[in-house]
Parts: sequence; C-alpha cells; structure tokens
Amino acid sequence: MLRVDILTLFPDMVAPVLGQSMLKRAQDKGLLAVQVRNLRDFTLDRHKVADDVPYGGGAGMVMKAEPILRAVETLREEAAAAGEEIRLLFPSPHGRPFTQDYASQLSAERRRIVILCGHYEGVDERVRTALAPEEISVGDYVLTGGELPALVLVDAAARLIPGVLGDPESLAEESFSDSLLEYPHYTRPADVQGMGVPEVLLSGHHEAIRVWRRKQALRSTYLRRPDLIRDRALSEEDRRLLNEVISEGAVPAPIRCGEEGGGT
Repeated sequence: MLRVDILTLFPDMVAPVLGQSMLKRAQDKGLLAVQVRNLRDFTLDRHKVADDVPYGGGAGMVMKAEPILRAVETLREEAAAAGEEIRLLFPSPHGRPFTQDYASQLSAERRRIVILCGHYEGVDERVRTALAPEEISVGDYVLTGGELPALVLVDAAARLIPGVLGDPESLAEESFSDSLLEYPHYTRPADVQGMGVPEVLLSGHHEAIRVWRRKQALRSTYLRRPDLIRDRALSEEDRRLLNEVISEGAVPAPIRCGEEGGGT
C-alpha cells in the first residue's frame, strides 16, 4: 500500500479530489491511503496562526517554520511507532522536474510519503535547513500553493500501483509510458458532424491497427514534443515509421521554452 500524508493550510483544496474517481477506488481497494493534515493543528496559539509578515519587508505572508517542524516530527514519530520511515517531498520551483519515471518510483515507495504544501509567498527558509526536503517541480509556472502539485504527485503515482486501474493494458499505452505521446482515440458513433474514423480502426486487422497506432504515437511526439524522440534509441520499426512520418511532410514544433527545467 502507498501511504501519503499531505500537510496543508487548506485541506478543503485537497480532500474533495481524493474522494473522486480513480483515487477513491484506489483507497477503497486498500492500495492507497491518504491523510490530509491541517498545519494549523500544529500551532500553539489560540488563533492558530501559521503565517506572518516577512523579515525585511515585502508583499505577502510567509509560512511559519514551527508548525511545519512540529507536524513533520509528529509524522516521523507516528511512522516510527508503526515501524516505518517517512520520505518528505516539497513541491517547489527549486526542485527537479516531475516525470513519469519519478511517478513510477513513488508508486513503489515503501516509506510513508509526506508532502508539504507551501502557500502565500513561501515557507520560512529554516524549514529547508532543518528538514532538507526532497524538492520537486511540476512545471515552469506559478501556482497559488503546493496543494495542486501534491494532488498531481499522488494521482500520477497511484495509477501506477498494480491493481488500481481496471485494465492494466491502459498503463502501457498511455502517454510517456515509453517516452512517446499517446496515439489518438475514437469511439461511437462512426460519424460526428461529417468527421469519420480512420478506416484501419474499423478493419478488425489487429496488426494493422497496432502499426497505425504506433505510427500515430510517433507522429504526435515528433510534431509536439520532438525532445522526447531526440535522444531515444528507436527500434527498427520505429525508425521506419518515423521516416514515413517525416517523408509525409511532418514538421516538428520548436523546442518549448523552459522544457528542460521545472518550477511550481
């Protein structure tokens, strides 16, 4: 079972999502356990103040160090009592980019994962000094807090746990499962406002469908994310299909600004 604790000032931003769709099913099956912890519960004053103005001036508020340190220490003690250790993650622009490989690693984690959600202008730097959290970025853009990235981490990892998805084949076919974007999908009806379905998908010829899907995955990746193919070792079939894509006039998109880095 994957065990996750999410530390946040805003539990209601997180809890409703955990009770829906695949995440709910994973918990119902006993394959995932997520607890949402309110950082204000770890304050000591009667007003439950967990943030304050920054030293040196400036706009916004900064999350206080003491409630966070108490919360992490409490979770460490709880984990130790259960014979476990914790792995502390901190969504942050300073972190390494979050990838499918990273999600796969998290899905197999036997330690209890603790995700600290920052908010406001940031977290008191002494949290980093004292805890040295593992910082992870979900992209080069700015979000209000770490709650949405925390959900991204949990969702991406949970779906890779054996038994969570109803059809295991869907994992192998999803985007990034083998560093390619996914091929296009179609369903009934066969005609939608004059738009049809590729004939090969109606043929019942499984090998032809497989090859078509592989070619479309290569085409989509070459057009939209050529960086994913650039350093990839292609099979003989993939090279042949990609050459067909190129000979048909496909032009790759320019490398996107910031795609080699990560921020939250």
